[in-house]
Amino acid sequence: MRTMLLKSFVLAALLAAGQAGAADATIRVILVGDSTMATKSGYGDAFCARFTADVTCVNLARGGRSTGSFRAEGRWDDVQRMLKDGASFKATYVLVQFGHNDQPGKPGRSTDLVTQFPVNMARYARETRDLGGVPVLVTPLARRTFKGAYLANDLAPWAEATRRAAAQEHAVLLDLNRDSVAAVQAMGQDDADTLAVVPRPPGYGMPADPNKVEPAGAAKTAFDRTHLGAKGADFFARMVERELVAARPETAAYFKDGGKR
Repeated sequence: MRTMLLKSFVLAALLAAGQAGAADATIRVILVGDSTMATKSGYGDAFCARFTADVTCVNLARGGRSTGSFRAEGRWDDVQRMLKDGASFKATYVLVQFGHNDQPGKPGRSTDLVTQFPVNMARYARETRDLGGVPVLVTPLARRTFKGAYLANDLAPWAEATRRAAAQEHAVLLDLNRDSVAAVQAMGQDDADTLAVVPRPPGYGMPADPNKVEPAGAAKTAFDRTHLGAKGADFFARMVERELVAARPETAAYFKDGGKR
């Protein structure tokens, strides 16, 4: 009788410990994408920094990658291995954002907008869910180049294809393209240029002076209207936070500000 009571006590203790562990478990976030999300050139690290210390946030985004080349290089294999080892987390959210390098004219990277890009995005979502993760498809961050008074959103078709893929797979959608286009349009070119990696050099984008001789081997500026410096990374990281909390309110508790920004 005493042995049976002891076994019952041990079993109850183990069950209680398991329940407590599940209650205390936190989430994991994995970022998959291109340079606009990657370390030093995108918003990914700034986004990870917005989580509380107990959240595991891994930025696997890499510059120059597309929906096709990220997988071809074996980088998606790393994500799948992580998902298979996710039992200790309450949930794993995989944010996937591509489009910039899927556009035409980029050998080894570009994908067909009709037959490849949406299929690839849908497959990322499906495989994430099959391995127990939460798929989150993110429309591509806007480039910040104006044509006159209006922002030229050349990524709109890839954003729309991402929306359709998310709907098809019942994945979470963060419409970063829509929100970043609206924000940058409201800023205007001069303010939007302050989000870049380095300050805009004098005369950038102005017609070249035909009478001016450029020195041989003149260095090109690191300024562009695609990648992000610290100010831009923080600005769009906050935007992605707001979008994620709006789409999945349960994530608010895992942000340092409670998802209020």
